[in-house]
Amino acid sequence: MDSPFRGFLLGLGYTLCIFFLLTLFAGVSSQRLGQFCPNTSTYTPSSNYRANLDVLLSTLSSNGNRENGFYNSTVTVGDRNAAVYGLFMCRGDVSAADCGACVSDASATVLQLCPNQTTATIWYNFCTLRYSGEPVYGIPNPSFVPLYSYNGNNHSQPDSFMMSVNKTLTQVAAGVVNDQSPDRKFATEEGNFTESERIYSLAQCRPDIGNPDCQTCLRKAIQELQSCCYSRLSATALSLDCNMKYATEPFYNISTAAPPWAPPPISPPSSTSAGNKGNSSSKLIIAIVVPVIGVTLFIAIFCFVRIKKEKISKTTAQTKEDVSGISTQQFSQYDFATLQTITNGFSDETKIGQGGYGSVYKGKLPNGLEVAVKRLSRNSKQGAQEFKNEVGVVAKLQHRNLVKLLGFCSEGEEKILIYEFVPNKSLDYFLFDTEKKHLLNWSRRYKIIEGIARGLLYLHEDSRLKIIHRDLKASNVLLDKEMNPKIADFGIAKIFEVDQTQGNTSTIVGTHGYMSPEYVMYGNFSVKSDVYSFGVLLLEIITGKKNFNFAESSSPQDLLSYAWKHSRDNTPLRIVDPVLGESYSRNEVIQCINIGLLCVQEDICERPTMANVVLMLNNHSIARSSPREPGFFFRERSEPKGAKTN
Repeated sequence: MDSPFRGFLLGLGYTLCIFFLLTLFAGVSSQRLGQFCPNTSTYTPSSNYRANLDVLLSTLSSNGNRENGFYNSTVTVGDRNAAVYGLFMCRGDVSAADCGACVSDASATVLQLCPNQTTATIWYNFCTLRYSGEPVYGIPNPSFVPLYSYNGNNHSQPDSFMMSVNKTLTQVAAGVVNDQSPDRKFATEEGNFTESERIYSLAQCRPDIGNPDCQTCLRKAIQELQSCCYSRLSATALSLDCNMKYATEPFYNISTAAPPWAPPPISPPSSTSAGNKGNSSSKLIIAIVVPVIGVTLFIAIFCFVRIKKEKISKTTAQTKEDVSGISTQQFSQYDFATLQTITNGFSDETKIGQGGYGSVYKGKLPNGLEVAVKRLSRNSKQGAQEFKNEVGVVAKLQHRNLVKLLGFCSEGEEKILIYEFVPNKSLDYFLFDTEKKHLLNWSRRYKIIEGIARGLLYLHEDSRLKIIHRDLKASNVLLDKEMNPKIADFGIAKIFEVDQTQGNTSTIVGTHGYMSPEYVMYGNFSVKSDVYSFGVLLLEIITGKKNFNFAESSSPQDLLSYAWKHSRDNTPLRIVDPVLGESYSRNEVIQCINIGLLCVQEDICERPTMANVVLMLNNHSIARSSPREPGFFFRERSEPKGAKTN
């Protein structure tokens, strides 16, 4: 057999085997392994440190999908002693999407497991997240803080097995130090114990520490694994600077060890006789083709069963576009019959809401998951465009303060969106109801304000896209079972290019009272348009009053001018919702009123960014500038523009 053909067969067999192994790993999720929460220093829930920590964790979570899998940040707002330093590192073989999901989980869980410690580290199978009141970036930890995890089974030949493990771990440690990529410091290694038994290993160091410190950490990890987990079939050592694992079964993405398109080296032909050469070639063909056929048949059966199972409740996601022009690569397409069944034929009993483009129903998928089914009006052309836009935008977003899109249905005239079910309806359901608003004490209102701000910050700066919502209002903020806010309804949202700062449209769509002056009058919109809407919503949350149909005195005025006049006259607390009584933080309320008025300034340059808003919400000591009269300010005839302010 000539060398090119033999190389082709070897490469084909190697590629199919790699594909088979990757298929087995599909769908593996990251599991929490443990945490380290020293009690040497603690903070109080209302402290400046906790406020900075919340901002830090939100920032880390928002940057979890970075390609290099490593990110550090520092928040130093207010008191210098309240600075928080943090970082995360994802395992070198996981995808950006899996990394982002892991960091998001870690950011949410670490506060539950380490509720008041100023220093904490949490380890997951796919990532490590750490924060401290002291700088951590580039600073190694000489004291090895290990966390162990191991398989309960022992090897039948412990001594010789551990010698092979030690050899493999030493090789993988050398691979980490020799890694030429400055963003990785990651390696995998395989070693043979017997002809039928292999040892798989993985090691990684923080990319921000030097090679000597990395080497020291890995050497200690090898010693710890030999000591703690002698003869175990698999074991893991995790520390603040590095991690290491071995097992007798594959556990990492094998494509990181060798690219699937690269066949193994081909040995030169020997000088044997033609008969022996022919016999050798025949054996080679059999040795390659038989496993290839077996692997191919297994993959075909596996894929057939998997697809068959998925079609019971939904149509499998495809990489092409459906008839509506919507890419279905990132989410699921459900059939209309399934959605009709889970909503009892879209009956009034399952109806939970009515929007401008259609109705929303509650349903339960065959797997038991409760969902909100948004069925757009079949007679609305605008609804069809909203449908396509919302799918295209929301499918790319992942944040705790944004409603999550699970899938869609597009059959004939039916256009349906399937969302996670958010049980407490929308903010306006509570805020503007004389009875239900009592359920929104100041603590909950402040938590809602912070969550909306973080969601907008993610849209504007931290997501893969820069997105302008354009319709932020109380009815488009949903509340989960813990009253956490989730921004919804992206039907008229706009995606900006990375360097784009402003857009323009001749078609003004949105909700009057929330739209900024430059958008209403000239069709100009930007991130500052959303900031204006946020300011209006913030003042509504404080006062418990709608910005339209507002009446507070004998002279007609709007909510914005009402709030600004009281701020100007040094009586800001008079606008606070009376149902709150005296049970609120005076400083928080005054800071929020000031933020709201700054957000609704007529000049967009005088409005803060959402990043500044989040910082101001988390630090009441930040100097507050005096806002001018807001855009669309209502003046009485006797009050000229530019009236004196205090």
